[in-house]
Amino acid sequence: MSKSPANTPLILAVPAKGRLQENAETFFARAGLPLAKPRGARDYRGAIDGLDGVEVAYLSASEITQHLAQGTVHLGVTGEDLVREMVRDADRRIVLLEPLGFGHATVVVAVPQAWIDVRTMADLDDVATAFRQHHNRKPGVATKYINLTRAFFARHGIADYRIVESSGATEGAPAAGTAELIVDITTTGTTLAANALKIVDDGIILRSQANLAAARGAHWGAGQRELARVILDRIAAQARARAYREVRARFAACNDALVETAKQRFGVATPFGGPTSSGMLTLHCPPDKMYALTTFLREHGAEAVSVAELGYVFARDNPLYAKLEAGLG
Repeated sequence: MSKSPANTPLILAVPAKGRLQENAETFFARAGLPLAKPRGARDYRGAIDGLDGVEVAYLSASEITQHLAQGTVHLGVTGEDLVREMVRDADRRIVLLEPLGFGHATVVVAVPQAWIDVRTMADLDDVATAFRQHHNRKPGVATKYINLTRAFFARHGIADYRIVESSGATEGAPAAGTAELIVDITTTGTTLAANALKIVDDGIILRSQANLAAARGAHWGAGQRELARVILDRIAAQARARAYREVRARFAACNDALVETAKQRFGVATPFGGPTSSGMLTLHCPPDKMYALTTFLREHGAEAVSVAELGYVFARDNPLYAKLEAGLG
């Protein structure tokens, strides 16, 4: 018996293997949303412990991107590079809700190091034109990122090139003679350098990382929206917690001027207002300003200062859910 849209689960798609799966599972567990496979580790369907109504689908990153575009999953973890490459009118079909801090990759234009006169895309345009005139053919650009390449080259007014679709190690194409330059992803540039390639100065097409994304075309009934709100509320609360340390200080006397100075100098927030009648003050402080703040407070009369890591900081507003609602319309 098929399920009606009203009682279908919210489907969350996550990578099925490798480092991306490990990082995704760590991310959700840190937000209090541990992913589980009740039927065993080899199963490609799972759940979120303690949150009924959510089905976790384990897929490849490219499959996740396709399902998001088609609206057959609600939420998914995939790279922005795949979204921009694979999905026509990506912003109309997919809402990128939150970068997740892993799966970093930069899509770049790289040319042989021997091309000493090519430093910019304008230089590349000149070389491409000269190459066509001299060799009676256009220089080849080896890449898996065909759409990103065409759009980027068009923005730079470069027309004298041909795409060589790559299915293997793209960085080896110039040495193998199958293409003159490449568009590929890199993290450190080491592999490019090992293949005698260099990145064009203004040849960064996209700085990508894994994102939590939502499908505009999925069925978003009241039940699915409420589950998404719960998930995004926990993610936002954990992100706020990572951004701060809780600093608590006791004063014999503390005034609003001191608190205002702390806000201006150290970027602190006062989640519970100013000092209490007992002289207790609670501040949320960026981690890199923590020691400077504690020193400031002690110099201005704090009798004791404690610092603690935060698990979650829930606020009335949920910016991630607001972004989803705005994206769904």
